[in-house]
Amino acid sequence: MAKWGEGDPRWIVEERPDATNVNNWHWTEKNATPWSKDKLKALLDGFVISEAGLECTVTKIDKLDGEATANNRKGKLIFFYEWNIVLLWTGRCNDEEVTGKVSIPNLSEENDVDEVELTVSVDSSNPASEKLKLFMYNIGREKLRKQLDTYIRQLKADFAKGLILPKKDELNGGETVPVKKDKETVYASGFNKKKVDLETVTSDTTKPIGGVKLDVKTLKTTEKFQCRANELFDALTREDMVTAFTRGYVKQELFKGGDFVYFGGNISGKFEDIVPNQKLVQTWRYKQWPSGHYSTVTIELDEKEDHTELKLTQTMIPAAEYEMTRQNWQRYYWDSIRSAFGFGSFLY
Repeated sequence: MAKWGEGDPRWIVEERPDATNVNNWHWTEKNATPWSKDKLKALLDGFVISEAGLECTVTKIDKLDGEATANNRKGKLIFFYEWNIVLLWTGRCNDEEVTGKVSIPNLSEENDVDEVELTVSVDSSNPASEKLKLFMYNIGREKLRKQLDTYIRQLKADFAKGLILPKKDELNGGETVPVKKDKETVYASGFNKKKVDLETVTSDTTKPIGGVKLDVKTLKTTEKFQCRANELFDALTREDMVTAFTRGYVKQELFKGGDFVYFGGNISGKFEDIVPNQKLVQTWRYKQWPSGHYSTVTIELDEKEDHTELKLTQTMIPAAEYEMTRQNWQRYYWDSIRSAFGFGSFLY
């Protein structure tokens, strides 16, 4: 296993010679329509809704009209999808078979899942059908919304992987030519174009680990992003967005005590505290660290008038790994988040 930051080709895309659209990835578009149709069919066709002794099943997708695209516009991922779906369902109540429809006319990126309209109807009117109609309205709609939410999350996770590629040197006649960095600044979320700085403060300490003293350090970093606090919090916690900026396998359980695994297992730990849009506390380790040794990472977000300030405090970093850890937070977290989502990339 190569060390974090030393160019492991399994998870550092920018080093790969087979990476496509290098240095032009910010104008990429992918057709997600065929994939979406297959995914929606898999999630909805035959879906069983069961609770409190009642059960209904989606027997057929009567209509599946629409399209979906995944776009990368100047380092910001944008997903467009619009679907008009009609589902046929059947159920039994009091030994009577009941059939009906669920219409979903406005599944699109313009609406949150809980805002998506689902209209329930039955093919006949009697006590049994009215009971199941009420069941589908109160229970079935929410369960179907969860299936739609799964589609949206998997769409973003799957298509984010191939859309974001970091810059690398251009090739000219077999020789490597450094790419001139663009002087333009990318801004997002309506914040004004004010340049921001960063500061890093370190302190030394020594702690006994497993009965053996290990020289450790504390890293304190302040970063500023041109976005709202909730947008930055999403980038750090939403699995599809974490996948986008880490460009690799992500496992994440976003609750207190939940595990996370990033960069193909090189980084792992647990969530110790989660305050939405304000604070994250994690136990965090790099795979190469001494066995059983974890640091504590605290990330605090403070939304200002024209940017969001992020303060990172990481304690218990092995001294020998300190400089590499500092560099890799900058490269694989902060710079990558700015590149992936356009949260204020200042390129000189």
